[in-house]
Amino acid sequence: MAAARASDRKGWLTTMRDAAALKATYAWGLRRREVIKLELSDFGCNPHAPEFGDLGVIYVRWGKASKGSAPKRRSVLTVFPWSVKVIQQWHDGYRDLFETAAGSTALRPSERSQQLDMGALSDRFAAYRDALGLPAELSLHCLRHSYVTHLIEAGYDPLLVQQQVGHSYASTTSLYTSVSSDLRTRTLHRVRDGTIGRALGATGKEGI
Repeated sequence: MAAARASDRKGWLTTMRDAAALKATYAWGLRRREVIKLELSDFGCNPHAPEFGDLGVIYVRWGKASKGSAPKRRSVLTVFPWSVKVIQQWHDGYRDLFETAAGSTALRPSERSQQLDMGALSDRFAAYRDALGLPAELSLHCLRHSYVTHLIEAGYDPLLVQQQVGHSYASTTSLYTSVSSDLRTRTLHRVRDGTIGRALGATGKEGI
């Protein structure tokens, strides 16, 4: 990004905005609308994680609504230290470079309006995906799935993960979880070794 800015390459600021938005989508497990609708005031402190400062929690105001209901609100705790740097870098170094930023309360304004368009981020994700040669079935929403999977793999309580992503039912969260082959292998070895250890222990006791 620094190289793109130094070369004054057209579109470098938009690329920086997209990168920050995609990282935030993953870092807090957000839906597209949730990340697009974030405003400057939608951050707060988590007294149990002072190391994150004023970015310890995100207040989501545009969560997925039930039929006929208003958008659901929830608080999403910050879990990745690097995500704080992403928001700080974007807010302090790049956001105000957009001409529309002065009249906007949105975290991410666009070139022509005070807020990034709903479809724009998905289109940009698809463009980056194709440029990298990644599978066409990958969508922006896959970042949210990855967030759930990685928290589960890291040992976070499933109820916390469910609350983080705003699911009403644990069964919905389980559909998002696709553990890696490496985790499956480690789990298999742990269970196998424990079973063998218990069997050997029982055999030893019987022989006494």
